[in-house]
Amino acid sequence: MAMTILYPVGSHLYVNLTNQCPCSCTFCIRQNGDGAYGSDSLWLEHEPDMAEIREAFAKFTLSDYTELVFCGYGEPTERLDLLIRTAKYAKSLEGCPKLRLNTNGLSDKIHGEPTAAKLEGLLDTVSISLNAGTKDAYLAVTRPKWDDAFEALQAFALDCKQYVPNVMFTVVDVISKEEIDAAQALSDSLGIPLRVRPYDS
Repeated sequence: MAMTILYPVGSHLYVNLTNQCPCSCTFCIRQNGDGAYGSDSLWLEHEPDMAEIREAFAKFTLSDYTELVFCGYGEPTERLDLLIRTAKYAKSLEGCPKLRLNTNGLSDKIHGEPTAAKLEGLLDTVSISLNAGTKDAYLAVTRPKWDDAFEALQAFALDCKQYVPNVMFTVVDVISKEEIDAAQALSDSLGIPLRVRPYDS
């Protein structure tokens, strides 16, 4: 297996820290192949350490990109300490662009404590996969390890608003219009923008 830690997608550079994830989403792109957007395989032969991450960064010029995105074939907050170290390292490099975390919002459940405060000063955007507008639909689509995951991701999102400049929810356009409308209503009630994104096969 390859060790693709960093991979470019257009003007963005993506960071693949882990293959661990507490969810098994019905539409997850991991079910369709080994990579995304023409990348090499994103299945890691082992969980990378900081030395390997520095090596990977040495192969790229950060000023060539408009955003550095923590998003790969796993949930980045599964390795929260490494994510934080990597974000700090990236910010120390010349030409570092804005930093975004794409997450399922379950960091607090993964670590058994509130975690949003640890992101303060490191990230410009946190994008949380809401996946549905109602709990039953969320559980059916996302299939998380915890029955209270839907509530947990909302709490995490509200916490993030205190520490990160931009927080948003996303849903994929494969869900019904009714679910998208429900997701919009939930997002509005929490004061968090919703982005409806196209499904990437």
